[in-house]
Amino acid sequence: MALTEPLAPQPATTTTRPRVRRIFGGGTNGNEQLTAVTGVILFVLFVVLCVTIIWIGQLLWLHLFLGVALVGPVALKLGSTGYRFVRYYTSNPAYRRKGPPHPLMRALGPLVIASTVAVFFTGLLLLIEGPGASGTVRYLHKVTFFVWLGAVVIHVLLHLLQLPRSLVAVRRAEGRTRDLPGSRGRGLALASAFVGGLVLALIFLPDIHTWTAGLAYHPYHINLN
Repeated sequence: MALTEPLAPQPATTTTRPRVRRIFGGGTNGNEQLTAVTGVILFVLFVVLCVTIIWIGQLLWLHLFLGVALVGPVALKLGSTGYRFVRYYTSNPAYRRKGPPHPLMRALGPLVIASTVAVFFTGLLLLIEGPGASGTVRYLHKVTFFVWLGAVVIHVLLHLLQLPRSLVAVRRAEGRTRDLPGSRGRGLALASAFVGGLVLALIFLPDIHTWTAGLAYHPYHINLN
């Protein structure tokens, strides 16, 4: 009786590749879409954060909680833009073909990043030090906030025209548009960023309570009494 050869095992890549692409696919357009979606959500929350400053006496708790919770999505936004930066300057073919941002955006980028890091870092320092925080930290937080606000407003205005295209980024091939892979991964990244920020805000609840327990000082030197 002739012996039959055992069937060769199917390569794992035939099943794993589609799954990987559903999570990590998308390429340059996927990165652009993730950056745009995160930016839109952050813009709305930043508006809320700025509104809390107007009624800081009543909304100090929301200002502090939201400020900490935004650390997660801000980190995601910096990460997605930083990834494009690294891939472009390490000569990745796809990112080189896509090209760099507009020269004005490239010039403004370092200021946006530096002021964002500074305003959140000084804010967290104030929260940790409590109402007795030094005047230097208070002053730095206030100054970096106004620098950050101006930089972000210009940054948003420069991106308005390309925002619709970025939000609905698709894969273009052979003159046709196709569904962009990696939507699950981008959704997971967004969810993880916001959950991470929320967890961080919950960790800081005791410090937030210290600031809102009827104390007479806060980062903007407005008397709460």
